[in-house]
Amino acid sequence: MADPIDLLVQGGAHELSPGFGVRRVLPSVKRRMVGPFIFFDHFGPMVVPPGGDGMDVRPHPHIGLATVTYLFDGGIFHRDSLGYAQAIRPGDVNWMTAGSGIVHSERTEPEMRRSGFRMHGVQTWVALPRSHEETAPSFEHVAAGRLPAWREGDASFRLIVGTYAGRTAPTTHFSPIFYVAAELPAGAKAAVSPEHAERAVYVAEGTVALGDRLLDVGDLAVLRSAELVALVAGEAGAKLMLLGGAAMDGPRHIWWNFVSSSPERIERAKAQWRDMKFARVPGDPEFIPLPER
Repeated sequence: MADPIDLLVQGGAHELSPGFGVRRVLPSVKRRMVGPFIFFDHFGPMVVPPGGDGMDVRPHPHIGLATVTYLFDGGIFHRDSLGYAQAIRPGDVNWMTAGSGIVHSERTEPEMRRSGFRMHGVQTWVALPRSHEETAPSFEHVAAGRLPAWREGDASFRLIVGTYAGRTAPTTHFSPIFYVAAELPAGAKAAVSPEHAERAVYVAEGTVALGDRLLDVGDLAVLRSAELVALVAGEAGAKLMLLGGAAMDGPRHIWWNFVSSSPERIERAKAQWRDMKFARVPGDPEFIPLPER
């Protein structure tokens, strides 16, 4: 049997905020994007003790992308320059369309800091097609109960964004995409549908076998196209993210928190943030200065 994995990418360590470590998987030197996914950060599982720091990402800008936050455990409080203030909990989705420009912050709520908590989740950026790079910014919260959820044998699935296996999530999207959270107990079997042009499997917890290869936490397996791919969870079970979609309509440039098909557009965004011409976040007066490089 041919190896179903076209490319294996392994996440590297990075700090989302002081003391809050993440694995950054995309972009990598091996692969810039999978479908429209251009950025993939995995944090946890971690236990933050009572009085611990938690997440403190000060207000910062974005253009040309949508951010997608999904949690297995814990919580994050989102505020943005449109005036939205929204807590996200496990199984929910926060989708923020940056488009022509938005500013937001992500923090741990005071109650969680006091009591301590377990944190585990994934944050991704989805590049917008050229036709929507300058769309008006917006924010959408989709509660877990509104997302398609189903079982295949012992495995459970939740469709976060897009279309997959005959199902469609209500979450906003601008190009063909799928994003699925899957949980497999020990020995459970599942398959990745071949319906999308570009597909990948990420291991967030446990281990999973794809063909003759065993994947561990932090591994992103980019799959060969047009093949049904079988998954088998290891002895501790597995939590997986299945993701991909259509290939993007051309390359994208990334600088700090900006994504665009145009380097000149990124330079304008840099100047706009440096000159404090982005809108501010109500209720969160701090900000992250423009990096020097």
